Amino acid sequence: MSLPTPTRDSRAVITGASSGIGYALAEALAQQGYSLILVARREDRLRVLAARLATDYGVETEIRAVDLAQRDERATLCGELAGRDIAVLCNNAGFATYGELATAHPARERQQVELNCVAVHDLTLAVLPGMVERGAGAILITGSTAGNQPGPHNATYAASKAFANTLAESLHCELAGTGVQCTLLAPGPVRTEYAEVAQAPHLDRMVPGPLWVSADQAAAQAIAGMAAGRRRVIPGVFAKVQTLGGQYTPRGLVGPILRTVYRKVK
Repeated sequence: MSLPTPTRDSRAVITGASSGIGYALAEALAQQGYSLILVARREDRLRVLAARLATDYGVETEIRAVDLAQRDERATLCGELAGRDIAVLCNNAGFATYGELATAHPARERQQVELNCVAVHDLTLAVLPGMVERGAGAILITGSTAGNQPGPHNATYAASKAFANTLAESLHCELAGTGVQCTLLAPGPVRTEYAEVAQAPHLDRMVPGPLWVSADQAAAQAIAGMAAGRRRVIPGVFAKVQTLGGQYTPRGLVGPILRTVYRKVK
């Protein structure tokens, strides 16, 4: 497998492009000659990024200031993308919350499910038929090592990433032989605005510095994995250990351990 060849009319779509892994994915794909559709809520950041990438790499850059957690806004974007030649879709936007679910803000938890699960599903369904018809395309779904294990005090996020992980790996197998591929990016700790958005100020201090992966590293490995037709990409040693632990440690044991850990992040 390889990534579709960039063309004048095709586009790579990156959600959550205003920061973190999404920002790095946009840069890396522009370097490879892909014209882009950058999606995020923060239009000011998108404009700055789009202008720089167009200047630095000579690619066309479009922006869509969309809150993907809002169904009406998401539906408009999906309708547009269904009629476009989308070569690559990076379903990257997402956020986390921490704390007891019983005291969580229901609207915020619902937004998390809409963004981390429903938006990923909707956008995939929007572009997939066209990719299959053309016999070429690549989809990246950013899941998480959190989706491999229970997440007490991080319950909605862990559950939503379990959905993303399973969707990506299921679709990877389903698409065999079509010329279209789906790759799961399942990172552990990555230096992004994740902790700030999650309102978890102590999270950064809970993982030693050398175990963190940069957004650029995660993006580079994700794109290399897509190009190689890999089922999943797990950047960093710590993430690989988390994945093995989540898969093979009895949940009756790992659940209480993570409950103790996650109670300390806020």
